[in-house]
Amino acid sequence: MKIIFIRHGKTPGNLKKQYIGITDESLTEQGVCELKCRNYPDCDIVVSSPMKRCIETAKIIYPSKKIIISQGLRECSFGDFERKSYEELKDNSDYVKWIESGGVIPFPNGEERNAFSKRCTEAFTSVVKGLNHDITASFIIHGGTIMAILEKYAMPKKSFYDFQVQGGGGFITDYDGRSIRILENL
Repeated sequence: MKIIFIRHGKTPGNLKKQYIGITDESLTEQGVCELKCRNYPDCDIVVSSPMKRCIETAKIIYPSKKIIISQGLRECSFGDFERKSYEELKDNSDYVKWIESGGVIPFPNGEERNAFSKRCTEAFTSVVKGLNHDITASFIIHGGTIMAILEKYAMPKKSFYDFQVQGGGGFITDYDGRSIRILENL
């Protein structure tokens, strides 16, 4: 199965370099323009996170396609760091601990990374197991969600942060039911 992973377009929080997880922001005009200026490969099925920014991105890129919503593909809850930037957090002792841990320890009052990754990969597995493997599916999701799925399934193996992608960017991949091979970057 060919799978296209696309990170949603830019939001106000992205432009401010804030941690935006559970905040349900729409795209900015800049984000919309950037998406409309790019050429994305066609697909048979569109799968999206339930967040506005992903649904709006899906409707811009694939306006005539039905969108399948998967609740489990939501972004991580950043807890006390939500809607804050590095500049706002750099002197916060909990933030310093989180950075020093390599982004592994739980966000204060937020989602723990292993639980987040498990949620994302289970949602991905649930969606793809119900699809015909002769199709192309496009997943319009979040940066963290893409990183979680590829950390588990991509070959060769890499770490979570090796799969970071900018807004509107992503990967064209091949999924054989067990692993994902990245064919090209968008």
